Amino acid sequence: MIQIIFGKRGSGKTKRIIDMANASIAEQKGSVLFIDDDKRYMYDLKHQIRFINASEYDIKGEALFTGFLNGILASNFDVSLIFIDAFLHLVDCDKPDIYKLEGFFQMLERLSEHSQANFVISLSEDPALVPECIRKYQI
Repeated sequence: MIQIIFGKRGSGKTKRIIDMANASIAEQKGSVLFIDDDKRYMYDLKHQIRFINASEYDIKGEALFTGFLNGILASNFDVSLIFIDAFLHLVDCDKPDIYKLEGFFQMLERLSEHSQANFVISLSEDPALVPECIRKYQI
């Protein structure tokens, strides 16, 4: 399952995704991961959540981020939930290019089904400006 939190910059997406991650610990049976583009919010998360600072791995672009997610899930079968903050920054996508991400979300859906891991993503954009193929994941 994929869920996306949409909103413009400064609308509270990061606070919401951190709160969701912290609350998820009580109900998840597997590992919970939180991927961000820096370590700014690392200490806002409960210690049971594995924090990954993607900038330490020189990940820029859709293909590298796809490989990164596949590697995480291939190496740990216990991952049940992955939170991704600063998504557009991680996939190195400018807002006009958001229409090109349809293939990425199709891949992510297949990966979620195969691994039984769920994804919660924060995406800095007005949902009205996002194609329906991505907007359908809005929470």
